[in-house]
Amino acid sequence: MRLEKPKAWERIRCFKESNGKPLWSRESELVYPEWAFIPEHGGGPAATPIVEAGKVYWFGRSGQVDCLDARSGKVMWETHLDRKYEIGVLSCRGSPLIEGNLLILFAGGKPGAYVMALDKQTGKEVWKALDEAVSNSSPLVIVAGGKRQLMVWTDNSVTSLNPTTGEIYWREAMVTSGNDSIPTPVVQKNRLLISGLMYELDANQPTARVLWPESRAPAKRLLSNTSTPMMRGDYVYSAKSSGELVCLEAGTGKQIWGTTNVTELKTGASIHLTPNGDTVFLFTDEGNLILARLTSGGYREIGRVHLLEPTSVLGTRKFAWTPPVFANRHIFARNDKELICASLSARP
Repeated sequence: MRLEKPKAWERIRCFKESNGKPLWSRESELVYPEWAFIPEHGGGPAATPIVEAGKVYWFGRSGQVDCLDARSGKVMWETHLDRKYEIGVLSCRGSPLIEGNLLILFAGGKPGAYVMALDKQTGKEVWKALDEAVSNSSPLVIVAGGKRQLMVWTDNSVTSLNPTTGEIYWREAMVTSGNDSIPTPVVQKNRLLISGLMYELDANQPTARVLWPESRAPAKRLLSNTSTPMMRGDYVYSAKSSGELVCLEAGTGKQIWGTTNVTELKTGASIHLTPNGDTVFLFTDEGNLILARLTSGGYREIGRVHLLEPTSVLGTRKFAWTPPVFANRHIFARNDKELICASLSARP
């Protein structure tokens, strides 16, 4: 975002991968409330754009959706969901998802438009579903029970939908604070993990049952409110909201080990996990990139480098919360002041 109080602009910017040269930029002027100008509240865009077939789809905080030519930034189509539905102020935060010819969005629109599917070629509405409170999570499509299922984690439930029609397959009521429902669902074979809540997916029909924990209390079923867990083999690896990195048995939720050597323990800590062969990249809220081996036997750090300064404010501390992107043997990371590209193959 670009702020010149009382005005605000949400921007999508394109840079040349090899040297960071700006190629194009598109910005939309919005009316931001007073609180959005307070750094700790972070009022700017939150959804990660998605790119397919030379087009980039961008979802603004107040319901604006753009389809742009990825090379030139030319507008292919634009729609404003807030002109048709009641959408909370700066409430659109989940990233868009492409499913076939559909662009799936967590808009939190009322009435009955928490999740919406648009025709990705035209921007026209295809279906809408659910009348629930919007979360910070993002959609995921899985295949289980002989069906493609769209997994939706709202502030009121975990729900499985038919991604083609919006029809509900199964739903479990689950109240979660908007500050906690941030991780994206994770699937591995017949297991579906929603932060720290593990489901077993039925192999024959689109249903599911909770494996663990026994208690649905938020303190028992939430691992981290900033980071998405990773499943590998029979184990779950995740940050906890305190900053501890833990390994859990995927079948039982039993903790195998924990380490406090990844990032400093504090409220708001994050550790983004990205598999890399038999190793894992860990990007921390301190702006550090770590290469490590994570196994049921423990955490073994291979190396780390400081990439950028934390700039997002929470209380008296600053954080680097934005997940990085890995492509072509490089890492791309940003804070609120800079975007950097670092080589993953260069020798010191």
